[in-house]
Amino acid sequence: MTKRFLLTILAAVFCSVPVRAQLKPDDHLAITGDSITEQKMYSVFIEDYLLACKPQAHVSTLQYGWGGETSWGFLARIDNDCLQFHPTIATTCFGMNDGGYAAPNPERMQKYREAMTGLADAFAKAGTRVVLGSPGCVDANTFRNDPAQAEIYNQTLAAERDIVKQIAQEKHVPFADVYSAMHDVMDKAKAKYGPSYAVAGGDGVHPGANGHLVMAYAFLKALGCDGNIGTITVDLPSKKAIGTDGQTIKSFDGTTLTLESTRWPYCFWVDPKLDGKLDDPGNHRGVLPFLPFNQDLNRYMLVVTGVPAGRKANVTWGDTSREFTADQLSKGINLADEFLDNPFVQPFRELDKLARAQQNFETVMIKNLVHGVKYDLPDNPELIEPMAKATSKRQQMLSEKAVAAAATPVTHTIRVEVLP
Repeated sequence: MTKRFLLTILAAVFCSVPVRAQLKPDDHLAITGDSITEQKMYSVFIEDYLLACKPQAHVSTLQYGWGGETSWGFLARIDNDCLQFHPTIATTCFGMNDGGYAAPNPERMQKYREAMTGLADAFAKAGTRVVLGSPGCVDANTFRNDPAQAEIYNQTLAAERDIVKQIAQEKHVPFADVYSAMHDVMDKAKAKYGPSYAVAGGDGVHPGANGHLVMAYAFLKALGCDGNIGTITVDLPSKKAIGTDGQTIKSFDGTTLTLESTRWPYCFWVDPKLDGKLDDPGNHRGVLPFLPFNQDLNRYMLVVTGVPAGRKANVTWGDTSREFTADQLSKGINLADEFLDNPFVQPFRELDKLARAQQNFETVMIKNLVHGVKYDLPDNPELIEPMAKATSKRQQMLSEKAVAAAATPVTHTIRVEVLP
């Protein structure tokens, strides 16, 4: 075996292994993209997760979505509008506008490749770790109300996906396959709810909460989140209970467990106006049967020993009760998956409001103020630094409110009752 042949094999193996941009404590995440990012949905879901589920301590975010943006447009303004805020890690989601809403075009594909490569290089030069994300897909039915047109443009978006994946392999940075995740969920969800069920939005481009949850899933996976939120282990005969980090046992009498949690499971709260309809795109619970979010990213486990073989036990968490076998409980049940309505939903909803308020300001901050001073007032360069500092201070104040909300301990009870 020659040395060159061996190196070729090793390179192929290395490139085939997914690269993970593991989050680090105190990371500052830049979430960049076009109008889909500016919708402040998947970006808010990501922030909610990072604050509540705490895959790493003290991770903050700043959202840089810009309607109509392309990869080359963002590259042209990245220094002023992003890098001056010194993100330590970033995600990109460009391509929807880059493809021109038409069949694959070699010239546009080359321009996209060069711009995405340029973004990877710009982040690397600034010392910012990056997750290169693909664009999502367009909806198979609502895009121009023409499935044939949707299929054509999805070919373009898939080609862009392949370009980003190749660049990520070449640069040895993580890749978030948003396109494949969305298209897979879209196919399965439409088979269940019908072809009119939109995963990429009523306009075929801008998703509702359902599609944005899929996008958040793809990015959180690429960010290296392992999904281990917490494990609570109880032994009924000995009346003993233990919890992992963030789960403090306050009392356990053999039936009722009281605990205080600073690490929360991710919650899927639903706008009351939707009346719980799973086939409404605004209800992100509707895609959970087709998306392994809870399995991969949201494991809040309860392990119960001491239930006699062949018997069942009733588990009550919040206002909901469910029965499980002794075998299921000894192996562990995922409370976050089994009890979508749980004691964390209301505090999670309040956290979501704060994260959304923060990101609403960030759109004004970047598009109107920071960008405006640089490009609309070019004769006043002395204003650039003061504007960046002032807006950054306001953004940090809003961010700290969300951080404080997520740090609030939630006290809750779990009852385990062995059935006759």
